[in-house]
Amino acid sequence: MELVSEVRAFNRFYTSVIGVLGAGMHHTPYSLTEARVLFELGTREVADTADIRSALGLDAGYLSRILTRFETDWLVSRERSADDARRQVVRLTPKGRDVFAVLDRRSAAEIETLLAKLTDTERRRLVSAMSTVRSLLEPAERREPYVIRPPRAGDLGWVVQRHGVLYREEYGWGLGFEALVARIMAEYGEDHDPAREAGWIAEVRGEPAGCVFCVRKDDTTAQLRLLLVEPSARGMGIGGRLVEECLRFATEAGYRRIMLWTRDVLASARRIYQAAGFELVEQHPGEESGISVNEQIWARDL
Repeated sequence: MELVSEVRAFNRFYTSVIGVLGAGMHHTPYSLTEARVLFELGTREVADTADIRSALGLDAGYLSRILTRFETDWLVSRERSADDARRQVVRLTPKGRDVFAVLDRRSAAEIETLLAKLTDTERRRLVSAMSTVRSLLEPAERREPYVIRPPRAGDLGWVVQRHGVLYREEYGWGLGFEALVARIMAEYGEDHDPAREAGWIAEVRGEPAGCVFCVRKDDTTAQLRLLLVEPSARGMGIGGRLVEECLRFATEAGYRRIMLWTRDVLASARRIYQAAGFELVEQHPGEESGISVNEQIWARDL
């Protein structure tokens, strides 16, 4: 009973901290469950209602009532699936996108305020404890095999070191390429605008396993840079998720287009870019460490 009491006490404490007991989430008229549904819809172009029920563990009737309210508020539209008329798909309307953006922004701001009270060491302890709770209580079939997080102290050096080692081992590129990555990271670390530039680290079992950065090319164009996934973590979908984060950020930052520079030998990365909607717009012969390469520019609208 003592253990049960401790868990219940923690539940009461944490729900109070994150404010889920109020009338509406983040000063909106929507409950926690409704906000979660909006979040699921906001992270997809279109969603099958069955997938939403599965992701959130909701009763079909309960979800239907939520979606009916959203329709009344002009937040969503529903229609039968073109592939299977027995299934229903739902998408956010422009107004729904606006409401989702408000919820997402306010949620992030509240967490930032919460974390601002802690030191770097305390933040890491908190995130580590949260990760432990998830790993112990989340059903095995639903556990994410990796996490995506912002860079922290030491990560920029890791990015440089792993690019140097992996591209030497896999393609024979030398110190010149590693120096290029070091310059990119130095510029990012010293003078990046958090409102228009960001980076992400993929972590598997507590260790860095991938990275990507979104930086400013010009006022209307973002540039995706330094996508990398460790060999041991390939095949887990990490590359695609990192690119998704980059596209989402670039869109929210107000860019209208995004481009990237790559080389044709990087076939796995190219497949990820193509799947994300990038198209080849320019290519020309080049050289790296005495090795002939084909330089390529890929781009897409946002």
